[in-house]
Amino acid sequence: MSEPQNSSQPGKSITVDGVSKIYQSRGGGEVEACRRIDLEIKAGEFVAIVGPSGCGKSTLLYMMAGFSAPTTGQILCGGVAVRGPDIERSMVFQNYALFPWLDVRGNVEFGLENKGVPRNLRTEKVDRHLKLVGLSEFADKHISELSGGMKQRVAIARAFAVEPGVILMDEPFGALDALTRRFLQKELLRIWREQACTVAFVTHSVPESIVLADRIVVMSARPGELKSMIDVDLPHPRDSTSDGFRDLERRIYADLDEELAKTFSAEGLLG
Repeated sequence: MSEPQNSSQPGKSITVDGVSKIYQSRGGGEVEACRRIDLEIKAGEFVAIVGPSGCGKSTLLYMMAGFSAPTTGQILCGGVAVRGPDIERSMVFQNYALFPWLDVRGNVEFGLENKGVPRNLRTEKVDRHLKLVGLSEFADKHISELSGGMKQRVAIARAFAVEPGVILMDEPFGALDALTRRFLQKELLRIWREQACTVAFVTHSVPESIVLADRIVVMSARPGELKSMIDVDLPHPRDSTSDGFRDLERRIYADLDEELAKTFSAEGLLG
């Protein structure tokens, strides 16, 4: 695992203990999103979660955030049961989830103000995190004036500014072009190393998971279970053309192909 550096507040562990989630459908039936998941994410670790569409990746992340409660089992953050949202666990969404009535500075400052951080310290932290994501000169711009990549940088700055123990990221780069995505991957790794928080990162992109993570969790088709956990023992920055990178890609894609084949077979799409 790559060791994060230079943080005054280390990340917190996440324990997922026998977690299942069942939703009630509109028709009155039940939909089992994920089943009996046991997962331990170490403090300061960067874990990526991949799996077929609809396998419960985002559901699992939302339960870690406290937005949704498990049907069975429990989730612990730093040894304390997750009972609801907490500023100790910051969330970054694919659609940015920024406040359009606030400027860039106001968005990054929002969590700090709710946390009760004094004004002078808030200003210092906002300035530092806008600098970290390369947006210092855009502090007074309205959100509508920013590109998609810049909006996501604001979302990342806002999440890290409160110095949480855990950052939860739900396909944060999925809607971005390839060059912006690559740039923000590098920025994310740099900030993570500096702040040493724990990151759980949901993505549909296998290469992205290998570029970023210390460990990759592969989920089965719905109901999502843990199919495999793969350590990524490659130094940063990772070369996507290297034999080690390609070997990991083949291994993960083999697991995912097996799950997709089960899904298509169950739906009668395979002969």
